[in-house]
Amino acid sequence: MADYKKLVSRSRASVWRTMGLFFILMGPGIITSNVDNDAGGITTYSLAGSEFGLKLLWSLVPIMIALIVIQEMCARMGVVTGKGLSDLIREKFGAKITFYLMVGMFLTNMGNVISEFAGVAAAMEIFGVHKMISVPISAFLVWWMVVKGTYRFVEKVFLVACVFYVSYIITGVIVKPDWEHVFRQFINPQLSFHAGEMTMVIGLVGTTIAPWMQFYLQASIVEKGIKIEEYKFARFDVVMGSIVVHIVAFFIILVCAETLFKHGIRIETAKDAALSLAPLAGKYCTYLFAFGLVNASLFAASILPLSTTYLICEGLGWEAGIDKKFVEAPQFYGFYSLIIFLGAGLILYPGLPLIPIMYISQVINGMVLPFVVIFMLLLINDKKLMGEHTNGPIFNAIAWVTSLVMIGFTLLLLFRVV
Repeated sequence: MADYKKLVSRSRASVWRTMGLFFILMGPGIITSNVDNDAGGITTYSLAGSEFGLKLLWSLVPIMIALIVIQEMCARMGVVTGKGLSDLIREKFGAKITFYLMVGMFLTNMGNVISEFAGVAAAMEIFGVHKMISVPISAFLVWWMVVKGTYRFVEKVFLVACVFYVSYIITGVIVKPDWEHVFRQFINPQLSFHAGEMTMVIGLVGTTIAPWMQFYLQASIVEKGIKIEEYKFARFDVVMGSIVVHIVAFFIILVCAETLFKHGIRIETAKDAALSLAPLAGKYCTYLFAFGLVNASLFAASILPLSTTYLICEGLGWEAGIDKKFVEAPQFYGFYSLIIFLGAGLILYPGLPLIPIMYISQVINGMVLPFVVIFMLLLINDKKLMGEHTNGPIFNAIAWVTSLVMIGFTLLLLFRVV
């Protein structure tokens, strides 16, 4: 009996120790995936629901599988090599290719950063705050948090921000959808090759598996210092984050499909979606939707510039990291500051076409993604680099199929447009 009690006691201690390790090591996967539901993402999901109803809901399943595989590859490379993705690309493929990649990613990411501050401006206007007040204050806050904070402090803030995405789930419950109809649409895939629908699918992939995510995830894994023996916790972190982000996306599409689409209401932004919910589902839905947009926009306005800065500094061989002081990494903090204030400043410029920027930036993400994934596949299957931790056939197949499908969709869309 005494031996049995000792065994139970050890078992409980082992469980608590395992849970403790997970909570210590969690963060990069959950944060990276959740920041996907940024202003551009919420706008894209809102447009998908309001324009196509529940027709494209099924696409979230293959997108989620692809996200898990791609994020896991990045996390594994970060743990095994101890280097960021941009750093590995420079070492493997040379400075010239890395330079062109940096230019392309910088331009793409700037569109995303602008969309985040556009999201802050739009959502705060619902609460009666003018963009000339909300945008400068939000830009200063996210800049101050990263420049003055440590990695642990910033990560805790980001994890708290993840919790507030529950506002979209609550909104989805409030609208009282027909769950039987939702389930039928979910298990009945439909897709035409109409240009508008194909653009939306590319946008859904681009906003959910954005290229910048891979650079941020791998850099944060490296900065957190996760070791190979601890990798199983990081892998679970990645999987859990990928599932949660799709639950939130599901409810955003659901809300807009069950309200706006059913009543034939056309929208152009997530702000329009929030305001349109008031007469259909009540003012509380509007405020919850708007609050989620503010949270998501501020969250992403912090991380997107970080991702871009990691990419540039690693590619050029400069010091990078939130835990480093300004004098240790002046280029890192200099670029971060430039991207934030440039993105926020452009939003204050009158007449800037914010709607096209927010949506098109997500479509461009989807077009650029295959090139980043191909670089990752070449790196992770290099046995000299990864040793016994190279990809298996299933992961290779999913990643290659994702890349080829996105290239095919992009070419077909360009052919139809031209």
